[in-house]
Amino acid sequence: MPSSVALADPQPVLAGAPHPHARRLQRLQRWRRATQLGFFALFLAAPALDLLRFDLHTAQLWLLGAPWHLGIDAFLAGQASATDAALGIVLRGMLPALLLVGGFLAVASRFGRVYCGWLCPHFSLVEGLNRLMHRASGRHSLWDAPPSAAARAATPPQRRWWPVFGLAALGLAALWAVTLLTYLLPPAEVWRGLLQGSLTPNQARFIAIATTVFTLEFTLARHLFCRFGCAVGLFQSLVWMANPRALVMAFDRQRAAACRGCSTTDSPAGDACETACPMRLRPRQVKRLMFSCTQCGRCATACAESHDQRTPQPNLQWTVGADALRETLRQRAQALREELR
Repeated sequence: MPSSVALADPQPVLAGAPHPHARRLQRLQRWRRATQLGFFALFLAAPALDLLRFDLHTAQLWLLGAPWHLGIDAFLAGQASATDAALGIVLRGMLPALLLVGGFLAVASRFGRVYCGWLCPHFSLVEGLNRLMHRASGRHSLWDAPPSAAARAATPPQRRWWPVFGLAALGLAALWAVTLLTYLLPPAEVWRGLLQGSLTPNQARFIAIATTVFTLEFTLARHLFCRFGCAVGLFQSLVWMANPRALVMAFDRQRAAACRGCSTTDSPAGDACETACPMRLRPRQVKRLMFSCTQCGRCATACAESHDQRTPQPNLQWTVGADALRETLRQRAQALREELR
């Protein structure tokens, strides 16, 4: 992969036509949405296809369409030696787990929370609910500041979207709760019981409690969970922060004055990159303040759209490798100068 995801393009831009930078990033966003939808469908269908689930009735893990055995049952039945059982645990249990975790963290060390921004089913819901809340209130989160007068004038909040947001949060929470239960019990049993009204008390209790918790989380704390409550995201961020050459969104501070004219349809009052960020971060900050960045690229897309036909290139761009290292060192030097003042 090149050391820098360059956003400069010397080709002239025709009047009224989107800049090639903006077109390229918009196309990237369409690909990202496609991967999110595909992985969300896989998340819903995996238990029914026996791709991944754990059956509590039989204490059996199903993986890729077949039961996954460690050899312990054969040992207990006297059909295998202790050595065979130990090798089974190591080769079919510990080694695959270590390879999976190690590979996942290796990707995260290079590209950050790319799983969160491009695949995670929860983050897909976060972005969708953000859009619905923005239509209803002009904000992406209940904890955001009220929209400015210019933003309200450009895209007036429409209260009729509040019931849509509430029903979406409730419906998605119920779907999430039922899907999680199918990872623990046979999916046919769960869905049949749900459709026929024959769920056991424990099953009904699980779905009711999980739906309530997820509804509250989707409504009040979906960003907070992604930033501070998700262990998968946390470990991705930790290994990403430890690698100074990892993919990072760099801000060209020498051209910071160009941000003054920043304006897009979604952010007429400026700060388009901050408005676009699903995690409610400030993308022009240094890396250590972007700990929860999901590498979704929406800030770079908004920046390119705001600079369209104004300047030769946007102020935000992805960098990786040597360019990322230079950006990291520059940020550290800047932080040190600020501490010495």
